[in-house]
Amino acid sequence: MELKKSGINTLCTHYGELEDPIYKGAVSPLYMSTSYAFEDVAVKRYPRYFNTPNQVALAKKIAALEHCEASLIFGSGMAAVSTAMLAFLSAGDHVVLQKTLYGGTYNFVVEELARFGISYTFTKGLAPNEFEAALQDNTKVIYIETPSNPLLTITDLKAVGVIAKKAGIVSMIDNTFASPVNQNPADFGIDVIIHSATKYMGGHSDICAGAVAASQAHIDQVFRLAKNFGGSLSDYTVWLLERSIKTMGIRVKAQNENAMEMATYLEAHPEVSKVYYPGLKSHPDHELAAAQMSGFGGMLSFELREGLNASAFQKALQLIKPSMSLAGIESTLLSPTLTSHALLSPEERKHQGIADGLIRFSVGIEEVDALQLDIDQAIKSLL
Repeated sequence: MELKKSGINTLCTHYGELEDPIYKGAVSPLYMSTSYAFEDVAVKRYPRYFNTPNQVALAKKIAALEHCEASLIFGSGMAAVSTAMLAFLSAGDHVVLQKTLYGGTYNFVVEELARFGISYTFTKGLAPNEFEAALQDNTKVIYIETPSNPLLTITDLKAVGVIAKKAGIVSMIDNTFASPVNQNPADFGIDVIIHSATKYMGGHSDICAGAVAASQAHIDQVFRLAKNFGGSLSDYTVWLLERSIKTMGIRVKAQNENAMEMATYLEAHPEVSKVYYPGLKSHPDHELAAAQMSGFGGMLSFELREGLNASAFQKALQLIKPSMSLAGIESTLLSPTLTSHALLSPEERKHQGIADGLIRFSVGIEEVDALQLDIDQAIKSLL
């Protein structure tokens, strides 16, 4: 049976499993050893080489989920982002990045790349011509994020892939907000797919990890740097991540449905001034999102009407947790200006369109009516 061509839930559950040849257990065994034989073996295994049994098995699963040849598992999303980017950039090179990005990625670019002699340009907009206009003779990478954090902007995957291939450079995407359940950028010509596996892959707010998926040749290039940076993940966490991914398909689909209902509810709410969610027909890039995503995701952002305090609203919630990070099965929300994008200057946040009162909402798997009741009572407490 060709498991790699199976549906999402079968891939999540079975592909890349480790067999238990002795006891015939139903789940992958956990190999905790950090020390393996080096003589008379086909492979010299070492945790920092990303090739322990559990690391290799999980990498196969993530590669299959992203329709790629290979992948690597990292200790965090930013370990994956920084290692992948630097694997394809050297002193004298240039990278083009889209205007709206996760705050951690933005900070890495503006605080670290100049130290390596690497220059960068943020696009002025998200249209394909904006990426073309930013290219230079020494550009080696185009880096995008769609849907973006926290404004859920949408970037044209196919167009960016074409631009990169025409220029002979590498295209990269942070696919965290979508997850492999909702979007497979490799199908649209994107070369390197990055995830904060802490989010939808982990899904329970208890794992910190990252992943990079790509062709075998591109993963080999990432590995050459990764083995020196040492950002590998402990095998116990690798095992936990594999366990979590088994339910990713059903979790994300439930979150898709809930987020669509919550976005529709918030858009109609008299005390809400704006909702950012690509599943809404009012979203400026709804049609593009529908063309390149199989589901619109569990993330949305919104702003309360002027005069309502976002911090007081969050403190009044009783079920939804004001909490950092995202994509757990429990619903959480936060203020990007105080958390994910706090290190950006007020001017840069304004440039990206991130209002001080913006609230990012990670929708969980609870019943929607319970979430709506909680939001209603929190808003009423402010009136």
